Amino acid sequence: MTDAAVWQVSFPEPDIAALTIDIPGKGANVFSRSVVDELDGHLSALEQRPGLVGVIFRSGKPGTFIAGADLREFAAQPDMAKDDVVAVASRGRKLFERLTRAPFISVAAIDGACLGGGMELALWCDRRLCGDSPKTQLGLPEVKLGMFPGWGGTVRLPRIVGLANAIEMITGGESIDGRAATLMGLATDVVSSASLDSAAVKLIRAEQQSRTYLEDRCRWHAPLSLNETEQTFLAATAAAYIQQQTKGQYPAPLAALELVMATAGLDAPAAGEQEAIEFAKIFGTPINRALINVFFVGDRNKKDPGVATKLEPQAIKSVGVFGAGIMGAGISAACVKRDLPVTLSDAAPVALAGGVKKILEEASYNKATKSADPQKMLKLAPLVNATTLDAEYANCDIVIEAVVENLAVKQALHARIAPLLKPAAILASNTSAISIGKLAESVEHPERFVGIHFFNPVRQMPLVEVIRGPQTSDQTVATAVAFAKSLGKSPVVVQDGPGFLVNRLLFPYMNEALELLLDGLEPRKVDAAAKSFGMPMGPITLYDVVGLDTALFAGRVMHEAFPDRVVEVPLLDALVKQGRLGQKSGAGFMRYGDKPGDKKDRGVDDPAVTELIASMRRPGTPPSEKQAVERLFLPMLLEATRVLAEQKVRDARDVDLGLIYGIGFPPFKGGLLFWADTIGAAKIVEMLKPYESLGERYRATPLLLELAKSNGKFYTP
Repeated sequence: MTDAAVWQVSFPEPDIAALTIDIPGKGANVFSRSVVDELDGHLSALEQRPGLVGVIFRSGKPGTFIAGADLREFAAQPDMAKDDVVAVASRGRKLFERLTRAPFISVAAIDGACLGGGMELALWCDRRLCGDSPKTQLGLPEVKLGMFPGWGGTVRLPRIVGLANAIEMITGGESIDGRAATLMGLATDVVSSASLDSAAVKLIRAEQQSRTYLEDRCRWHAPLSLNETEQTFLAATAAAYIQQQTKGQYPAPLAALELVMATAGLDAPAAGEQEAIEFAKIFGTPINRALINVFFVGDRNKKDPGVATKLEPQAIKSVGVFGAGIMGAGISAACVKRDLPVTLSDAAPVALAGGVKKILEEASYNKATKSADPQKMLKLAPLVNATTLDAEYANCDIVIEAVVENLAVKQALHARIAPLLKPAAILASNTSAISIGKLAESVEHPERFVGIHFFNPVRQMPLVEVIRGPQTSDQTVATAVAFAKSLGKSPVVVQDGPGFLVNRLLFPYMNEALELLLDGLEPRKVDAAAKSFGMPMGPITLYDVVGLDTALFAGRVMHEAFPDRVVEVPLLDALVKQGRLGQKSGAGFMRYGDKPGDKKDRGVDDPAVTELIASMRRPGTPPSEKQAVERLFLPMLLEATRVLAEQKVRDARDVDLGLIYGIGFPPFKGGLLFWADTIGAAKIVEMLKPYESLGERYRATPLLLELAKSNGKFYTP
């Protein structure tokens, strides 16, 4: 809330008003109660103004129109009474709905993000006009927060663009650009952003003459004309697709579909009343709360500079990468895509040439054609300097080493390169496991050495771990964080230590999956237990994807670091000795590519593995699915409490963001520690008791016991 005016009224022409929203001190415009109240007052005044023929809604913030409702107000009142929720939803819808009866023509002049409540305001306008900025995106993303539109979005959009288009936008939550909106009939046109205001005035003049907006007001007020057979087919196919995409774990898309279908035959006011009633049923549910938490965790990360001290990150204008393999090429492509020049080298000339090709193909990838854009490749090619000369790294602002995971190899490279770099340059390692402190021993200026761990595949994985060594400076950390964000990534700062953050927390889960096999649970049932919790992939399948040899090596590292709670499982060793390395070798826990045309990642059961597991199986009754879920995730949670106690991260939210973005921890749980807070520390202590005989990995930690005693939470304000 702000005391300063948010909406400014101006008159580009005597009979046309412009209502400009610009919330002081905010990077984006959002609807709060005070913003809605102020808009209400302005509309009342404009409705009474004699001779007014048009009102233009516009934003005073470049790159954003209105980015939705103020979620902090939502989050502060999750237990609001249902009648009060209905009243809040109805109030916003009825305010916007007044535009359909106003004595003037309303036009939303959209340049930038037009989302959620901002999109609903635009929908209730008579016309929508889009600027040609690449930031112009229109969407109703509420389902991603466990809700659906509540200010008339489910009413207005189907009547403007048709039922099928509306269902796709509302239940998918994805945004479209101005050109797609125009083709769909959602927007009138796309014009130059610089001329958007004058184009809006011209559009009002045209509508003043044609008066077609009055016909549309009548048409969009009425029920949709529906063919019963088409309606039934659309509902069935959409429901099946939603179920396939959500696995039944996200109820909002299906609830939105049912609402849109149920209200399509009503007039707009009646449909709006039903929308408010149904919105109240889904608001404040556990999944809604969890997904809003994930939003806030991500929003906090965007604003977090990575350090407590206030300082300006160094500018990164040129990047060096050593290693042209999968990771090096992926990191380089992420830089080139953002017009950052990259100097690239590799010990193998063939790998270097192949890396350049991969970089340009990935950086120039066109989603529309699903292939590399040749013209863009030519444009980007000068940004990649493939070289075998170390001296060419001298002008780089940051150099990232992405070579084989071998301490001696990395240290030798660092010692060779560090003396060539300019005084302020940062040297970084993309290591996923080796201590940054150990690696820093080979460089003269360890304060300018840092871990920047990208996840594979770089183009898809948003997470980056910025690993702080014992002597890494705040300046280096802040620069590494800013650099990762400039590539569109979400960096989490982690203190040096075995496994850093994500792998340290992933390993107890992976290790326990093997223990479950030895306790009699079949591989597919272990995976099913994890997926029932919400994981995108089961741990047994993940072993095959990552590579059993890689997992075996990581397991030994973790066992050396935490011998009291990381169990060595002979099963993994036995499989690796048989050459079963996972998908890359055609066989791991599963067998791959048995039949012509089989997808290489679709495994089939292998009797040889079943026999091997049986030979090592312990006596006893196999765990139930509930027990399997608890055994997979409780050790992960306990390890997270140790990470917090050791201050490896600065906030519980860093743990949750790392696991959601790094391993696909289910967002509808809100994050590992958020999930734990919803259960309560005392109850978790009780859940652990049946498993204490399994060893230290199931014993409640001091931090957990302290929270249980004080009724505290991991999340603190």
